[in-house]
Amino acid sequence: MKKEFEMVIGVEVHVELKTKSKIFCGCSTAFGAQPNTQCCPVCMGMPGVLPVLNEKVVECAVRAGLATNCEIAEFSKQDRKNYFYPDLPKAYQISQYDLPLCQHGYLDIDCGAPKRIGITRIHIEEDAGKLVHTAGGETLCDYNRCGVPLIEIVSEPDLRSAEEVNAFLRKLRAILIYTGVSDCKMQEGSMRCDVNLSIRKKGEQALGTRTEMKNLNSFQFIAKAIEYEFARQVQAVEAGETLTQETRRFDQSLGKTFSMRSKEDADDYRYFPDPDLVPIVVSRQEVSRIAASIPELPDARKARYIERYQIAPADAEILVSEREVSDYFEQAAEQCAYPKALSALMLGEVFRLLGAETAIPIPPKHLAELAGFVGQEKISAAAAKKAVAALWEKREEPAAYLERMELWQQSDERFLEPIARSAVRQCEKSVADYKRGKKQAIGAIIGKAMAETGGRGNAAILRRLIERILEE
Repeated sequence: MKKEFEMVIGVEVHVELKTKSKIFCGCSTAFGAQPNTQCCPVCMGMPGVLPVLNEKVVECAVRAGLATNCEIAEFSKQDRKNYFYPDLPKAYQISQYDLPLCQHGYLDIDCGAPKRIGITRIHIEEDAGKLVHTAGGETLCDYNRCGVPLIEIVSEPDLRSAEEVNAFLRKLRAILIYTGVSDCKMQEGSMRCDVNLSIRKKGEQALGTRTEMKNLNSFQFIAKAIEYEFARQVQAVEAGETLTQETRRFDQSLGKTFSMRSKEDADDYRYFPDPDLVPIVVSRQEVSRIAASIPELPDARKARYIERYQIAPADAEILVSEREVSDYFEQAAEQCAYPKALSALMLGEVFRLLGAETAIPIPPKHLAELAGFVGQEKISAAAAKKAVAALWEKREEPAAYLERMELWQQSDERFLEPIARSAVRQCEKSVADYKRGKKQAIGAIIGKAMAETGGRGNAAILRRLIERILEE
């Protein structure tokens, strides 16, 4: 039974660094160029060339390490990881083996309860190229990505569910964006995840045989791959089969994982120090300089939102997940006396319209005004949503739009009381149900009154009036 087992997960996250040039040469890292137009003898590994380490790569890696509570090594080196594959023209990848730049870090997540996830290491390395498989059965090589600078972030096997993996990766992504280390555009491959998963009986301490699922590039696919692989391993063990250490791929169309090859160990790669590159030495002064340049991170900003704006922790977590969106919220909040109403608008209509983008076309001042009108009960939440959708498409002063569309809320009791009495007279069944103790029946009466006001009546005042009339 699946309930008898638990999954044990560690992740390896490959993140493309936000640099203009590659890790060992001056070729561009811009996304979307024509195949094989951003290559040179260095990143293609031609005989006689010498790589030169991009200093910006080291700074980005140290920044990522500091933001994830890692220890920064004063001395580290780069190693050759040897393997043959068509997308690797040198037949080796320059990476780091036994002396990584950052190690022993952690991130805190919360999936109903706080939990600390260890980070084993963060090291720098170069990316490989890309293989393109045609409908005619040919395989084409695009080497533009060769030499694009990466950091690999390796977690401890501390994760126990797809939800925890999702929370860890989202927290990590937010931190990397906040610090300017990467844009983390998963659709462009600048953040990819390998998931190592094994199972064991609950209560056991020994680790089981793990499989590695490679190059997952969306949170949805990661969750589906984990759930399928967990079920597959449990079923295999219950059937008496022996699990093998292997690399598997996830087929997103079928929702299943398939074996690719047996999983390599470090010995298979024949690591040795790269003879063409000197060791990396990072002074304490340099670490302090980089640390001083790190902005307020998501967790600190979340805590400030909860304290200053009295926003629910779950809502604050969403608001800080994208730095550009969070910056926008702060600009609007500075001009708004009703931050909870502003938060509700952001989490509702703004996020619905935003989709996968991060640029909000409405000026922060205008959204602050709409939230203020809601807080002052001058407009309803529904009217505010309608206004946000309209102002998303066309720049207009919120007050002018609300006036033009007749969306101002009617709160005058002298105006609303006759409408409330009319609604009570017309809803005989709901009135009878209410008097028999079905208090929720009042909703139909309020709805009738709201309809008579064209949706402009203050629902809270109408409820109060109708309750008073029903008690007469």
